[in-house]
Amino acid sequence: MSIMSYNGSALVAMKGKDCVAIASDLRYGIQLQTVAFDFEKIFQISDKLYLGLSGLATDIQTVSNLAKFRTNLYELRENRKVSPKAFMNIMSNILYGRRFGPYFVEPIICGLHPKTNEPYIASCDLIGCPMEPEDFVVGGTCSEQLYGMCEVVWEPDMGPDDLFESISQALLNAQDRDCMAGWGAVVHIIEKDKVTTRKLKGRMD
Repeated sequence: MSIMSYNGSALVAMKGKDCVAIASDLRYGIQLQTVAFDFEKIFQISDKLYLGLSGLATDIQTVSNLAKFRTNLYELRENRKVSPKAFMNIMSNILYGRRFGPYFVEPIICGLHPKTNEPYIASCDLIGCPMEPEDFVVGGTCSEQLYGMCEVVWEPDMGPDDLFESISQALLNAQDRDCMAGWGAVVHIIEKDKVTTRKLKGRMD
C-alpha cells in the first residue's frame, strides 16, 4: 500500500463565477481502520484563501503549520495580503526544498485574489510541480472517482448555490466508492464578501 493512501482522504476544489469552493472528507484512518471522523484537511490561510492537504496525516499537520508560517513572513515583508498565485509558489518552494525526502502530501490551493477577486484553484504533487486548471482539481485516495463525478456535474460560471450543490454531489458520491475516505464532509464556499462553511452527513460504514 502506498504511503500516500495510508490515512485516506478525498479533496476537491471547483471554480465558479466570482466564487470558488473547496471540500474534503472528515475521516482519519490507519489503513482500513477508522480512528476518527473530525480530522481537519482544509486550512484557512487568509480571508479568501484556503489550503487543502491530502496524504499522510502527520505531514498534513506539519506542512499546514509551515505554510502558515511562510505566509506570515511574506505578508510582513511585502506589507500586503498574499495572492493565491503567490501562495502556490510558496507551497511549491516548500515541497521542492524537500524533494529528496519529501513530505507525503498533495496540496490543493483555492481562493480569490485579495484585490481583483479573481477565482483561482491549483494543485501540485509531492515535490511541488504546479497545475492550474480552469475548472476543478482533485486529490486523495479517490481521485479517479472524483475526476469522473466532477466531469459530470461541473459547469462554467456557476453561482455559489449551484457550486455548493455540484461540489457536494461530486464529493459524496465519489467517497462512497472509496473505503479509505468518507464519514461526512466539509464544504467551504468563498465569495468576495463572505465565506460559507457547511458540514455534510455521509455514509458511516
